[in-house]
Amino acid sequence: MRTHTRTHTRRAVLGAGLAAAGSGLLAACSDGSGGSSSPSAAPAAFVAPDGAEVAAAEAKRGSGPVRDVRLTATRTQIDLGGRTVGTWAYGDRLPGKEVRVTAGDTLALTLANHLPEPTSMHWHGLALRNDMDGVPGVTQQPVRAGASFTYRFAVAHPGTYWFHPHSGVQQDRGLYAPLIVEDPKEPLQYDKEWVVVLDDWVDGVDGSTPDAVLAELAKGMDHDMGGMDHGGGGTGHGGGGGGGMHHMSMTSATSRASTASEKSPSRMLMGATSPLLGGDAGDVAYPYYLVNGRAPADPETFAAKPGDRIRIRFVNAGGDTAFRVALGGHRMTVTHTDGFPVEHAETDALLLGMGERYDVLVEAKDGVFPLTALAEGKKEAALALLRTGGGSAPDASARPRELDGQLLTADRLKADRAVRLRDREPDRTVTLRLTGSMAKYDWAINGEKYAPSRRLPVAAGERVRLSFVNATTMWHPMHLHGHTFALPGGGPRKDTAIVLPGKRLDVDFDADNPGLWMLHCHNVYHSESGMMTLLGYRK
Repeated sequence: MRTHTRTHTRRAVLGAGLAAAGSGLLAACSDGSGGSSSPSAAPAAFVAPDGAEVAAAEAKRGSGPVRDVRLTATRTQIDLGGRTVGTWAYGDRLPGKEVRVTAGDTLALTLANHLPEPTSMHWHGLALRNDMDGVPGVTQQPVRAGASFTYRFAVAHPGTYWFHPHSGVQQDRGLYAPLIVEDPKEPLQYDKEWVVVLDDWVDGVDGSTPDAVLAELAKGMDHDMGGMDHGGGGTGHGGGGGGGMHHMSMTSATSRASTASEKSPSRMLMGATSPLLGGDAGDVAYPYYLVNGRAPADPETFAAKPGDRIRIRFVNAGGDTAFRVALGGHRMTVTHTDGFPVEHAETDALLLGMGERYDVLVEAKDGVFPLTALAEGKKEAALALLRTGGGSAPDASARPRELDGQLLTADRLKADRAVRLRDREPDRTVTLRLTGSMAKYDWAINGEKYAPSRRLPVAAGERVRLSFVNATTMWHPMHLHGHTFALPGGGPRKDTAIVLPGKRLDVDFDADNPGLWMLHCHNVYHSESGMMTLLGYRK
């Protein structure tokens, strides 16, 4: 097995492999004032992922104690709780082993790829050096089957994060794990901590794979339902999906997925609706919904004592599902979202889109209580248990009344003053029109499917406004790499935000982390069908 050291990676992979990504291509980009596309300078005008500007930004973050971690991406068997499935995972655990560091540390994580195809690792939510962001074809070459890659970077900000591949639809297998960055000056006081990772699961069930799901969806409703429009309304170009499967061989991936889809049951979901999500709730009918890798028939139990103050860190690692979460018999105090502190707010329930995280505090009562994560609009749920005393456990059908109580969404939160962006008019507005439909499965941004040669320009030091305009009849959790943005009106700092159908959401961020950064829908099937683009820092 050939191992790529960090030096080898930087020179051979980035220097040669990304020469095409960093220079010599023509790009179309925003004019900076509102989203019209026009020819730009060649990508040589943009900061390269391993450029001097990136190294300078990393140097400012410092270099604390090095935390060495090794993970292996491999094929394995996972027990979901009464059902064993073949999947791909980090080791033999689901989720993968938690990585825990302290803000200021340097993380050096070596990923060994024992999968049958290339992979990668993206650090969701972290502001890190661009060449470690884990986007094949943009910031790195894919990690070949049988090879290794060491991701090494300073970890600047405390909070709840996670990591997963950015290669095809691999994230919708078992390749994900939480990344917890502890605060050396932690202001919260609590007795116990519970990391709760939510997921929707299809891989290995009756022959299903995420590739087969994508192949089925890519045919569109027009193909399968005689023209019935399940979620249309967008403009978008192109017919079938799959245009975003740029991370692997299009021919081999499409062929494999098509063959698999012929052998597996249909996973296309129809009729899933949610007023919270503005209508259509999702595309995929998952057979299981999980909390920390366990199905409701055999849930995880978290043990505590009555009166314990518990910090729960929620992560939605799902591919196509929003979760409405509540802890039976308890109110939750929200303290953070997407890693950043907010003014504390009490609630009965939370709504998490794919990629979102929330931290809450609860004071444990005496008994056994269901932590229920309702698959919003899909009429199923995931389950875990909090046990602080005797009593029989609630069964898989438990639906605590808090699910229908006060619901908190991100737009109702305010950023903690310590992390609130200072008032400033935007120097640049980038308009991102979300387009496409379920009928053709032609998801895109500004009517254009993802192309790595296309960059929307920003400049270091600018206040940038991203204006998401959802021209579709489906909701999209939009995620920005390498930065956090602020929701309007002093709202929370986030890296992933739900944009409801027919709505516009304006968010602001400071361009303080140079490189090429992906911006995409975190529905893995939407993004891989084309709803992705790149922001590029001009030199």
